[in-house]
Amino acid sequence: MYTPRFVITNKILKNIGQIEGGREVIENAPLVPSFEKEFQTDAIIRTVFHGTHIEGNDLTLLQTKRVLEGEEVFGRPRDIQEVINYRNVINLLEELKHKRGTYSTDDLLDIHRVTVSRIIPIEKIGVLRTSEVIIREEGTGKVIFTPPSFVEVPYLLDGFFEWFNSEVGREVHPVIRAAIAHYILVSIHPFVEGNGRTVRAFTIFVLIREGYDIKKFYSIEEHFDNDLEAYYLAFSKVDNQSLNIAERDLTAWIEYFTEVLATEVVKIKERVRKLSIDTKFKVKLGEQVSLSERQMRIVEYLTDTGSAVMKDLKGVLPMVSEDTILRDMKSLLSHGIIKKEGTTKASRYVVASQV
Repeated sequence: MYTPRFVITNKILKNIGQIEGGREVIENAPLVPSFEKEFQTDAIIRTVFHGTHIEGNDLTLLQTKRVLEGEEVFGRPRDIQEVINYRNVINLLEELKHKRGTYSTDDLLDIHRVTVSRIIPIEKIGVLRTSEVIIREEGTGKVIFTPPSFVEVPYLLDGFFEWFNSEVGREVHPVIRAAIAHYILVSIHPFVEGNGRTVRAFTIFVLIREGYDIKKFYSIEEHFDNDLEAYYLAFSKVDNQSLNIAERDLTAWIEYFTEVLATEVVKIKERVRKLSIDTKFKVKLGEQVSLSERQMRIVEYLTDTGSAVMKDLKGVLPMVSEDTILRDMKSLLSHGIIKKEGTTKASRYVVASQV
C-alpha cells in the first residue's frame, strides 16, 4: 500500500482555516441571491474554458460559453469537442457523487472515457496506457517528466486507492486528500492522453463528494491556468526529490494546492458577503430569503453607504422605473431587511442591522 509522506505546516493550516471560514460564510449566507444559478453556471463556464485551455485549446472564453449554450462556433473540431466533453465530465461528477462505496480505478476510467470521447482512438479511451511516455518541453524538446513504466501503472493505482480508501486515508482532511490525489495521479500518468483533464476532474470529484463543492461557485482550473508557471513549479518541487513516487514528500504541493483553493474560496466569500446581509437576519428571519438582482444591488448600496433616499436608489438603478424600485423596497421592508427613517418624501432607507 502506498502511504503519502507530508507534514501539516502552518501554511497548510492557515489555508485550511481560510477555506473552512469561507465555506461557512458561503453555505450559510442568510440571503441567497435568486441568481445563484448564474453563479454556478459562470463557474462551470470558467472551469471548462480554463480546464481545456491549459491543454492547448484555442477557443476563447466567449466561444466556450457559446458552445456550452449550444450555439454554432467556428473553431477546430477537436477544440469544440474538448469543451463539450469537459461539460459532460462535470455532469458525470454529479452522478458519481452519489455512488456508494470506495473510490477506484473505475472512477478514473469513467472520467477519462468522457474526457477524451471522439478525440483519441477508441481503443485508447477509458483504458490504462500500455506504452511508455515521455513529456517534453514544447519548443526545446527537453525531457521534463518521465512517468513510471506502463507495467507499473495498475499496481501504483491499486496501491494509491488502497491507502485512499483506508481508515487512515479517510482521516485526512478532504482538501488535503484532494491535493494528494491530484499529485499522485498526475505522477502516475495513467493514460496516453487526457491525463491532466481527467486528474483535475477527479480532484473536483473528491472535493464535491466529501462536502467541499461550496455551492459550485469556484473554479480551481481558472487559478491553475492563470499562473501555469506556478502550477508546474509546484509539481517540480516534489518531482525532483526522487524517481520513486513513494519516497517524495508532498508538503510543498499540498501547500500550493490548499493556497489555490483558499484563494478561490476567499474570493467567492467576499463576493457573497457583499451580496448578503449580516447573519443576524438569518436568526431574525428564520430562513434564507431569495432576492432579485435589483434588490441585491439596493441592499449592497445601502450596506456600503449606510443610508439612501429614493433619488440615490434611482441612480443605482437608472434603467428601472420608480414604481418598480418602490415595489422592491416594499418587499425588503416587509421582510425586515431594510428600515425606513422618516415619513416624508425625503425618507431615508437603511439596512435594518444598522439601525
